Amino acid sequence: MKKKSICLMFVFLTNFGFSQTDIPTDFLPKEFHKNRREILRSKMPKNSVAVLFSNPIRNRANDVDYVFHQDPNFYYLTGLREPNSLLVLFSEKQTDELGNIYDEILYIQKRDRYAEMWNGKRLGIEGAKNKLGFLTVKKLNDFIVDKINFKKFDKVFVQEFKDDYRDLTGTDIFDLVKSFKINIGYDPNLLLLKSKINVDFLKSSLTSMREIKTIEEIALLTKAIRISSVGQIEVMKAMKPHMSEAEIQGIHEFVYKKYGVEYEGYPSIVGAGNNGCILHYIENNKTKVGNNLVLMDLGAEYRGYTADITRTIPANGKFTKEQKEIYDLVLEAQEVGISKYRIGTSMVQPDQVMRKIINQGLYKLGIIKSIDEKHKYFPHGSIHHIGLDVHDPGNYHDFEENMLVTIEPGIYIPKGSNCDQKYWGIAIRIEDDILITKNGPMNLSIGVPKSTNDIEKMMAKKSILDQFILPNLNE
Repeated sequence: MKKKSICLMFVFLTNFGFSQTDIPTDFLPKEFHKNRREILRSKMPKNSVAVLFSNPIRNRANDVDYVFHQDPNFYYLTGLREPNSLLVLFSEKQTDELGNIYDEILYIQKRDRYAEMWNGKRLGIEGAKNKLGFLTVKKLNDFIVDKINFKKFDKVFVQEFKDDYRDLTGTDIFDLVKSFKINIGYDPNLLLLKSKINVDFLKSSLTSMREIKTIEEIALLTKAIRISSVGQIEVMKAMKPHMSEAEIQGIHEFVYKKYGVEYEGYPSIVGAGNNGCILHYIENNKTKVGNNLVLMDLGAEYRGYTADITRTIPANGKFTKEQKEIYDLVLEAQEVGISKYRIGTSMVQPDQVMRKIINQGLYKLGIIKSIDEKHKYFPHGSIHHIGLDVHDPGNYHDFEENMLVTIEPGIYIPKGSNCDQKYWGIAIRIEDDILITKNGPMNLSIGVPKSTNDIEKMMAKKSILDQFILPNLNE
């Protein structure tokens, strides 16, 4: 596929993607998903059929389910955001008993007036044809419902597609059994052997496709990043030592909802003081952040695409000497790392450069005893793709044009560390979202202050939330 160069500029968010009927209109167009299916089909082996399943509805407790979220690969190829669906792609054209020619079938749940009264309108067959652009759509529950007959599934997908077809499935067969509540008494290994399932093809093919973003995807990711950036900026202005971690999380997510975001891209991380040393800290239950640093790793998911931005700021608006020493070291490493985000450069190189800078700095501060000392102060990777997943799939070879990747060096010094106590409880992570272009790296989250000076200046500004006072429920 020929890649297109992309030029972007930051603008204030005024178009929230709503039509005059107040329904979002800026989802990916059906042509995008059709193009993705065509590219995948061109990669498929001769005489093969690819089968992809929507995510199941998952139970939270009793009669309450988790909010449904579509499987990213299924959405990437269909645009469908409903459960109980299945996509079948054929490598060659097929002809049915009526002479109709097709190379794909979307199985979808039927319209049901009673169910829609409770859970919202379904697309149905005609809706899938008109809005998603599929020519061949059938009712999934003709042969797959919650109480699926696995032998009938076997008959449909093995006998109807002939013995010489290979099945390429995007879901592990045992996960399939769980997801669709299939009768476990039927041995799934029989299907595995009979239909020659290859569970690796779709994973590797879709990984290669998804790591290079299209113009449409970059537009949505840019919007998700801009919304997430506004959240970080508003929290900087609103932050006070008496706030709780959950309150800070709430300000971020309030901004997301203000801009029409459906979900957070991942559980929000707001860690004050030593809590910031827990890399995936999501409890966010510290009742007062006090004069600690607050590490905030959050991202909005806009129309399916997720940003990922981290800033670390002092709750009282001023960095201490020790906090600034560690912060400036992380920032120096990040800036040098970003300069390596260039087409053709190994994706390993920025991480190596940043680790060297951080080790030199930690040694200079006396936190480690030698530059080559093995330590856990920088324990995680520093780069990953973003897209439909916050950790989007990728091959992690060399940078290519139109990749969109993060850069997130960090230093974490938990209490009890083998260093001067003045550094205990300091946790710093700085994360930005970088677009790889012909002209070098483009930082799409550059609008969020990240030098200590710029952060302190932003935190000194007034917030629109300063006068927002709720009743004291303890009185």
